[in-house]
Amino acid sequence: MSFLAGYVDTLGFVALFGLFTAHVTGNFVLIGSELANPSHGVLIKFLAFPAFILSVVMTRLVVIALERSGKPALPWVLMLQLVFLLAFMGLGQSMAPVNVTDARAIGVLLAGMLGAAAMGIQNAAARLILPQAAPTTVMTGNVTQLVIDVTDIVRGAADDAVRQRCIKFFWPIVAFGVGAIGGAFAYRQALFLALLLPVLILVAMIVAEFRAAQASKA
Repeated sequence: MSFLAGYVDTLGFVALFGLFTAHVTGNFVLIGSELANPSHGVLIKFLAFPAFILSVVMTRLVVIALERSGKPALPWVLMLQLVFLLAFMGLGQSMAPVNVTDARAIGVLLAGMLGAAAMGIQNAAARLILPQAAPTTVMTGNVTQLVIDVTDIVRGAADDAVRQRCIKFFWPIVAFGVGAIGGAFAYRQALFLALLLPVLILVAMIVAEFRAAQASKA
């Protein structure tokens, strides 16, 4: 999921005028920059924010409904993310490549909102369903914790719990970085069709989660 987040976030940044689809912090910074130095790309960043928020609200309500019905939440939430990611890919590819003069086109704005919504679902899922796992979409906290733990390991003050936590945060950081690099190069080669890779990752995860849920009932 960290690879997927880095991949989609970077692809959206390259394709849609510096839009961060996976986290809000970067868009706050970019909105401030755009307001101080106006360009064509400010509106898409404004609209991504409510799309992100609404997707988090939707995910919360879906998780509550699934928990009440006794259904496993994760595969259904991943399926919801898949729907938005497919819509993002399809709409983006129908307009690709996007030129700077198209920054305020309705289709471009909608594509940005769909991408932000897809990643908003992943952000919410991490909080609601996988709170024990390291965050997969924003690496600032992960890097901070990793550096603290590595410092304690080097000075000989770390126990087994610290070493395990170090491993827990290390691999999502690596995966996100690899995904970010991969997303940038993949967009250059395949435009929005490069999103087929994260789509396939989501499909594989959905299948695996449904199988795990069935096995637990057997």
